Amino acid sequence: MTQATGRCRGDWSGLPTEELLEVRLSDLGLRVEDAPTLVPRVARLHQELEAAGLSFRPALWLSTTWFSPTGVPGFAIPFYLAHPRLRLLERQRMLELEGGTVPACMRLLRHETGHALDHAYGLHRRPRWRRMFGSPGAPYRPSYVPRPSSRRSVIHLENWYAQSHPLEDFAETFAVWLKPRSGWRQQYREWPVALRKLEYVDELMGEIASKPARHHSRERLDSLPRLRMTLREYYSRKQAHYDREDRSVYDGDLKRLFGVGRSGRGAAGFLRSRGPELRRQVSRWTGQHPFVVEQVLKGMIARARELRLRVTHDERETGEGAAVLLTLHAFKLVRRRNPEYWR
Repeated sequence: MTQATGRCRGDWSGLPTEELLEVRLSDLGLRVEDAPTLVPRVARLHQELEAAGLSFRPALWLSTTWFSPTGVPGFAIPFYLAHPRLRLLERQRMLELEGGTVPACMRLLRHETGHALDHAYGLHRRPRWRRMFGSPGAPYRPSYVPRPSSRRSVIHLENWYAQSHPLEDFAETFAVWLKPRSGWRQQYREWPVALRKLEYVDELMGEIASKPARHHSRERLDSLPRLRMTLREYYSRKQAHYDREDRSVYDGDLKRLFGVGRSGRGAAGFLRSRGPELRRQVSRWTGQHPFVVEQVLKGMIARARELRLRVTHDERETGEGAAVLLTLHAFKLVRRRNPEYWR
């Protein structure tokens, strides 16, 4: 390997982490069809499409994240899912492996297939589609505030993702419809709007089941062989997406939760000791990326130390309050972020 160029000769899987990080994504030499963990999952997706009566099969390639480009009847899968060494590196660097388990990966494959199928047949151009899901031209927001009590959309991916945009609402509805033995008619029988969307998708899939796709673009946007950045650059960009933050935004809430004085346990130490539990709780409750929660927690600890705050109330109640603050600021942090960090 030559660090100056970021190129790697030979097998990179046994390299120490610091050397592995200098390998370019384009030099990883990975493909979906050669990845032992992805091949059976893709085969399972194809079986589900066949069982649903659909002739459509999405094009697949490796890139930096899950996405289906507009007009392309296919989608990208994150490169790190194609090799165990890269799966480990992703978990080490980002505290999570999105799509790492079979159920999680299948949920994402179904969701992205919904987008790819929409692109293949131009479904979002139909007036009834727009009446059912909304305007596909609505602007994407960097984040959104989910409404857990809403029954207008299905629940498939975490964080009530169907609520984020009309195109995501369709992809999520399709994913629920496609999943074998999902029992969607029974599950959503008391959710009339969501059920109507599922029934529409059921009708729509019956209509296009054997029809050829209208669009056949072969474009593979940001495919792995074209990405010249190193793994180090990739993770620097990905982490920077979350960790640049004015930590003074926590001051008011921290001062209300803790107190100032010479007695009592230090607030920074308290938050640090509760850190693993708080991170797990908030990530589970909100569906936010653990790295997001970790960055907010680090900022809260740093400001609590700088402000010399102390625990002045019951520790159990203070812990509950800390979880609420962590949840609130994790959502705020994501809303302030531009998600296009991987290009």
